[in-house]
Amino acid sequence: MRAVVQRVVSSNVKVDGEVTGEIKKGLLVLLGVGEDDTEKDTLYMVEKIVNLRIFEDENEKMNLSLKDVEGELLVVSQFTLFGDCRKGRRPGFSEAARPEKADKYYIDFVEKARAMGIKTETGKF
Repeated sequence: MRAVVQRVVSSNVKVDGEVTGEIKKGLLVLLGVGEDDTEKDTLYMVEKIVNLRIFEDENEKMNLSLKDVEGELLVVSQFTLFGDCRKGRRPGFSEAARPEKADKYYIDFVEKARAMGIKTETGKF
């Protein structure tokens, strides 16, 4: 499982011109699921992201987590994080999970974040 994590003041995702997910202060997470990923990886990734100390405290030091600042998550599925560009000019995606598995783990990630009390919005798989 791979993730690109970005702090945001606000963020939204649109599909076909319609907003499918929108958050205020929090984290935008582009999430890629790999062929070898397990449920254990999903739990690890959720706990890691929710507890990353990347928000500033009163001394302007990155010392607070998403949970500490009561932030929100916007999770967007992004299989291209598994693109392998080492050979040729066309990326290979053989390490990315097939859509059925990726969707299952994506949903599991979102449900685990919500179970931790984090407001979590999504894109459209």
